[in-house]
Amino acid sequence: MRKVGIVMGSDSDLPVIEKAVRILRDLEIPFEVHVYSAHRTPVQARDFALSAREDGFGVIIAAAGMAAHLAGSIAANTTLPVIGIPCKGSVLDGMDALLSTVQMPSGIPVATVGIDNGGNAALLAAQILAVEDPDLAERLRQKRHNDSEAVLRKDAGIAEKL
Repeated sequence: MRKVGIVMGSDSDLPVIEKAVRILRDLEIPFEVHVYSAHRTPVQARDFALSAREDGFGVIIAAAGMAAHLAGSIAANTTLPVIGIPCKGSVLDGMDALLSTVQMPSGIPVATVGIDNGGNAALLAAQILAVEDPDLAERLRQKRHNDSEAVLRKDAGIAEKL
């Protein structure tokens, strides 16, 4: 199975990434996590993206806040799917990062999930890998079933309470 590469622009993005890591572990998907900045370590970020396919990755998740150029700079240097996670900053509540991540120029796509939504980034990465992995597709199906059952239990609990 191909790995998921996770890159965050700063270690302050770790709480967002931990959500993704939990899901990837639950789904038994191998991954690596790195801190590379599009602005402070552009050579390392570029090198990671350029060699990602040869290093066994199938998809890359990139999380960054503020200017949030990381996902775009990774996508510019690989043909692997890149999923951007815009992270909340201290000024605009993540809207700056969302717009920077989602507004990529023609020819360099970045799939973008909601602000701070590491969980959806991991699930999208899993769905991409599951296209060629029936066992992973079954684990995803089972997760959806379990999530559905949890909601129905909550529904029953509310009905009982009220």
